[in-house]
Amino acid sequence: MTADISYTTEEIAKLLKISKLTVYDLIKKGDLPAYRVGKQMRVDASDLEAYKTRAKGDMPTTLKVNSADLAPPSNTSLATSSGLSSVPKNTLVITGQDVSLDILAKHIEKKVPDRWPLRSYVGSLDSLIAMYRGETDIVSTHLLDGDTGEYNIPYVRKILIGSSYVVINLVSRSAGLYVQQGNPKKIQGWADLKQKGLRLINREKGSGARVLLDEQLRLHGISYRDLIGYEREESNHMGVAGKVALGEGDFGVGIEKAASMVGGVDFIPLIQERVDLVMLKKPENLSWIERVKEVLQSEVFHNEIRPIQGYNLSQTGRVLFET
Repeated sequence: MTADISYTTEEIAKLLKISKLTVYDLIKKGDLPAYRVGKQMRVDASDLEAYKTRAKGDMPTTLKVNSADLAPPSNTSLATSSGLSSVPKNTLVITGQDVSLDILAKHIEKKVPDRWPLRSYVGSLDSLIAMYRGETDIVSTHLLDGDTGEYNIPYVRKILIGSSYVVINLVSRSAGLYVQQGNPKKIQGWADLKQKGLRLINREKGSGARVLLDEQLRLHGISYRDLIGYEREESNHMGVAGKVALGEGDFGVGIEKAASMVGGVDFIPLIQERVDLVMLKKPENLSWIERVKEVLQSEVFHNEIRPIQGYNLSQTGRVLFET
């Protein structure tokens, strides 16, 4: 039975108590054999047990699979590797949460056939740190530096010290505040967050929206302690907009696209934020980086992104900074 058990990358991360990015890194290095079922990466139970045994420094001739350790969670689907080709070691881990990255991954799969795109839905700051650790290949980031008004590059310079990299624009998009329909609190801008008793639906630490809020609070001299629910976090824009629409909060920070998809919430545009891609210019990366540039500059890619509400493609594919 255990020969037929397989796990998703999320389940492997939980079983080994590591991040999903670390799982991807193990797959990239070939330490953890994986294959694809549809759009989902899976690892066989026997391969997981073999990895655990190697990690312990014990490589017996015959591997014994502990069925209790490898019993799948109740919601785990089973799959076999029969008839499925192994995933190439040359994968490309793409981190970030914007829907345009899913579209980009699809185009990369066609344009860069010798690389296998893997998506990881991680916030901007954590993505850059993961790149510094060598755990990801293409990072999406939208981090505002309040002192300069510049997006992304000040953070990239500080985090990727000693690395050679290129920063290319993915999209620009309208960001601002979600408020309840009709805007009963009369919030029009960042300065209005000084109102006493405002209830916030926040984003998780490391996300671009969280950094945007924290920078604006700092610049306007507003203490986060004055906001009710500052510690209450949602992991995506839709979650924030939905909670505000339900009346569980007075406002939240996010992008226009999510507001257009959630009923009962109004959107106040306050800033045009830049979403950029960061790629390390290692010798082995230069070939696929050029092909990713070609995707970003192609009309077919632009045509898929253009209909998304609140998105601006005027700089898409433009190299903004390069070391």
